[in-house]
Amino acid sequence: MTAALRRRSGPALPRLLWAPAVMGLALVALPLVGLVVRTDLAELPARVTSPGAVAALWLSVRTAAISTLLCLLLGGPLAVVLARGRVPGRNVVRALVLLPLVLPPVVGGLALLYLLGRTGLAGQVFHAAGIRIPYTTAAVVLAQTFVAMPFLVVGLEGALRTANGRYEAVAATLGARPWTVFRRVTVPLVLPALGSGLVLCFARALGEFGATITFAGSLQGVTRTLPLEVYLLAETDVDGAVAVSLLLVVVAVAVVALARPRGCDDTPRPVHGASS
Repeated sequence: MTAALRRRSGPALPRLLWAPAVMGLALVALPLVGLVVRTDLAELPARVTSPGAVAALWLSVRTAAISTLLCLLLGGPLAVVLARGRVPGRNVVRALVLLPLVLPPVVGGLALLYLLGRTGLAGQVFHAAGIRIPYTTAAVVLAQTFVAMPFLVVGLEGALRTANGRYEAVAATLGARPWTVFRRVTVPLVLPALGSGLVLCFARALGEFGATITFAGSLQGVTRTLPLEVYLLAETDVDGAVAVSLLLVVVAVAVVALARPRGCDDTPRPVHGASS
């Protein structure tokens, strides 16, 4: 009985790990507790249902969903190519892909502005064709995608590198075409990592601020997402900013909790056939 329980619960952890682990949890959780304590619960419903907050929430959810889809369509293939393909200068390419993780978001917004702005490298062509990207909803989506896509690429590439490639090799030797192998073998192997990466992308896009305000501005109903609404309220209505901040926290927690794939749960499973 005791041996079976040990196998199920895993190896014992060193006691020295518990103190810093609790401190790390406190560092993340206690500021949120302070936010809840600071919130006026009596006025909370009125503040979070104000026209500005509702419009910002709807815009944030909509643009974050579109950004997550773009991360899947662009970042997914990029991760597969980096993990499985023969890419010249792969380390340089990987460093470029991961750069938004370490760049301040404001710098990313400036980079997008000087690429797609009216006098930017590509923006001049778009402007000549009558297409304006900065300070539009499309700019919000691009800014969110810029900062969120590395989260998908990192997780998915790592999963592809650690996945057993024998199944793909067997499918190829049996005559399956590359696209069939990718669709029927590769994708199911990394599906938990893909789902987890998409959840992280959505959460990151939902909370994006710096690149958005630099590249898209803050136009109500057009580019003013929920983080920008919090920033503006903090200058004029602190209680309103706290209430909307709590709304953003609740939405982010709900997304991570409900959309997290079951395959990402690392809780040890019971060992079948273990003696009781």
